[in-house]
Amino acid sequence: MKWAFSTLGLPDVQLPEVLRLATTHGWSGVELRCATGQPIHLGLSAAERASVVRQFSAAEVQPLAVCSYVRIATPGDDAPVLAELLDHVRLAADLGAPYVRVFPRGDDPTAVRRLTAAAPTADAVGVRILVETHDTHRAAADVARLAAQVNSPSVGGLWDLMHTWLAGESPAASHAALAPHLGYVQIKDIASPDDLTPLPLGAGVLPIADCLRLLPAGTWVSWEYEAPWHPTAAPFAPLLARLPVAP
Repeated sequence: MKWAFSTLGLPDVQLPEVLRLATTHGWSGVELRCATGQPIHLGLSAAERASVVRQFSAAEVQPLAVCSYVRIATPGDDAPVLAELLDHVRLAADLGAPYVRVFPRGDDPTAVRRLTAAAPTADAVGVRILVETHDTHRAAADVARLAAQVNSPSVGGLWDLMHTWLAGESPAASHAALAPHLGYVQIKDIASPDDLTPLPLGAGVLPIADCLRLLPAGTWVSWEYEAPWHPTAAPFAPLLARLPVAP
């Protein structure tokens, strides 16, 4: 496995400290939460984007993905959704990140139409748009269905293990559905379906080992720790001192 972590769990931490944590503890990549008030956002200037590239290069850490909050199938006009998506695609290209994460949040025809429209630009700049298993498309089978309809190498799926498990899929079923379209995998742990407070990996109920056993060597796996949504969660930074171990 190639191990990454998400900056979602480090909402008040600036990029130099994020990269220090990665290099100190042996993490190979970082998922970059992209939002106003975060170190990575759409308003970064060309000079600021170049600075991010230099910092990652100096640390020898891969910027794995720009994790947007684009809802690709949200109701309404296509134009503003596509514009926001393509802004994130261009940001990812500027930063050297191979992926952009989007959420579904709507129906298949809308998602397919917009993803199909965005795919040529993503392909041209070498970025892959990944629909996360989430909200209206929580199961891997749902996201795989979208990706198959778009039928572009620039559009795929991001497997969030928690959401597919909550959808009732086994890791084997999720992997079988999403493998042809898989970009990378997000893992996490929780106490129960009714308590989604993040826990250290292995301390909860999610079938992490079963998931990891299915993945080919070299697959990117990122720890997403949803601290901002759960104020009682333990701090994330100290947990990064222990790198996951593949089963």
